[in-house]
Amino acid sequence: MPLLRKIEIFLRETDMSWTRFGRLSVRDPRFVQDLRNGRQPGRTISERAENFMQMWRTDHAG
Repeated sequence: MPLLRKIEIFLRETDMSWTRFGRLSVRDPRFVQDLRNGRQPGRTISERAENFMQMWRTDHAG
């Protein structure tokens, strides 16, 4: 599944704003908007975003 799709699902599940997600996950509040506009992140940034979502779900489970 593409990273942007995973992020969009995460944002809906958590009711988190896209700017907050970008700021917390990769220190870039425009990250999600840039992805929506066609940005292709490198492996390191993609991994940081994926790890953030995984950690958030683990920390906020239950």
